[in-house]
Amino acid sequence: MSTQSPTTRSTAAQATPLSLPELRRAFTQQRREAKARHRDIAASLGVSEGELIAAHAGGIDDAEATLQAVRLRAEWPDLIESLEALGEVMALTRNHACVHEKTGVYRKASHNAHVGLVLGGEIDLRLFYGAWAHGFAVSESTADGVQRSLQFFDAQGTAIHKIFARAGTDLGAWQMLVDGFASLEAHSGITVVPTAAREAEKPDSAIDVEGFRAAWAALHDTHEFFGVLRKYGLSRTQALRLAEPRFASAVAPDAVHRLLEQAAASGVPIMVFTGNPGVIQIHSGTVKKIAVMGPWLNVLDPGFNLHLRADLVASAWAVRKPTDDGIVTALELFDAQGENIAMLFGERKPGKPELPEWRALVEGLLPEASSCAA
Repeated sequence: MSTQSPTTRSTAAQATPLSLPELRRAFTQQRREAKARHRDIAASLGVSEGELIAAHAGGIDDAEATLQAVRLRAEWPDLIESLEALGEVMALTRNHACVHEKTGVYRKASHNAHVGLVLGGEIDLRLFYGAWAHGFAVSESTADGVQRSLQFFDAQGTAIHKIFARAGTDLGAWQMLVDGFASLEAHSGITVVPTAAREAEKPDSAIDVEGFRAAWAALHDTHEFFGVLRKYGLSRTQALRLAEPRFASAVAPDAVHRLLEQAAASGVPIMVFTGNPGVIQIHSGTVKKIAVMGPWLNVLDPGFNLHLRADLVASAWAVRKPTDDGIVTALELFDAQGENIAMLFGERKPGKPELPEWRALVEGLLPEASSCAA
């Protein structure tokens, strides 16, 4: 039986919270009339996307509802490691400014405590299960048929990862997985918690800049960089500002458009990292079709789609880190609050140096390169 109590609010956008039936009716109306996306509908109703989906859980008895959700048990590593049986699916990871979509099979999934990996080729993920709070199997009736997905949310109700059935998905295995991980909690709605206040950045004068720069120069692996940030109490953008110029250079915020176009034209294989506190999703390979649609910069390739809100990129940096394999070069994108949106690298494997063609593409974005070309 569904509950009729109002959903717990993640925002004070409305003085009177909508009841769960009201949320379902408003969702159905906006999907039918405006064909709006789940995330946008939730925002318009003053709730998180997780709350909107959870309003449809619990075996609701609503003939008008076009969406049904089954609450999943919080056994996230086991669930992810059971996905290979489904065959081909689409993995979607996003943050507020970038959507990363990859089609493939969840192979070679594993975990150690709260950190998981999927290393099966097309689907390449780093999973941080400590941020996962809610999961649902979702079935929605659309004009194109039933759309099936598995959707996971953090404690604030923000989507952190979604998995969509595709034409090649084994729907029998899909249903077996849903049945096997379905929760016994038969109620609608979720309770969300407020977003924690962002930790204030230390003043530059409080940073041991000399020690930080020495630690950067002594890196042996790119993954060591996170430990350096913690040790010296730096935000990522502050670290880039205080780095030696040989290791970090500011470039134009729209440099990513030029980089993608040049990578597509030259065939240089790249890696695109997009993430949030719960997941990092990675594309490795070439890109081909680059398209701009309004504020969105898109990669529209078979098996890989990227949708980047270019207008939300407030700063971009060419970043170089020393490793045992030589310098590793990246383009890192940030919003106005200093949150990372996406990172782009040349395709490489540990033990191999990065492609010189990739390094040349990034070096070509530097202001001095542009002035020389002029």
